[in-house]
Amino acid sequence: SPSRPRDGGTCPCRVSSVLNRDVKQFGKKHMFDTNEETCWNSDQGTCQWVTLDFPRTVKVSQLHIQFQGGFSSRLCTLEGCRAGEELVKISDLYPEDINAMQISFAVEEMVLDKLKITFENSTDFFGRIVVYHLGVLGERL
Repeated sequence: SPSRPRDGGTCPCRVSSVLNRDVKQFGKKHMFDTNEETCWNSDQGTCQWVTLDFPRTVKVSQLHIQFQGGFSSRLCTLEGCRAGEELVKISDLYPEDINAMQISFAVEEMVLDKLKITFENSTDFFGRIVVYHLGVLGERL
């Protein structure tokens, strides 16, 4: 069974923006706190993104993501790389604009130290993205 290679506490994560810079209420940590009530809420603008820097090399097998309907992305671009290398495109994902957890994103197993998810096509007129949960499954190498 796939294990979680990281949690928000140990995996340095960066995001493109936070709504009104209110990190306490809408910060990136909320994607990993397993609390149903909290979320990362981006600010306005096109192409919001999240990057994950894994503390150890990870073989990624699956991506779990839960948006708020109306604030999701019709197209997500995945990029990844090993430490010290340039990001390369891995695949395009086409999530549904729904509230439910979406776990169908099996990615070709890749060995990575860094993963970037770019939300290319927000369903929100202003380009905002709301993510309640982001999970990367795989194994540490």
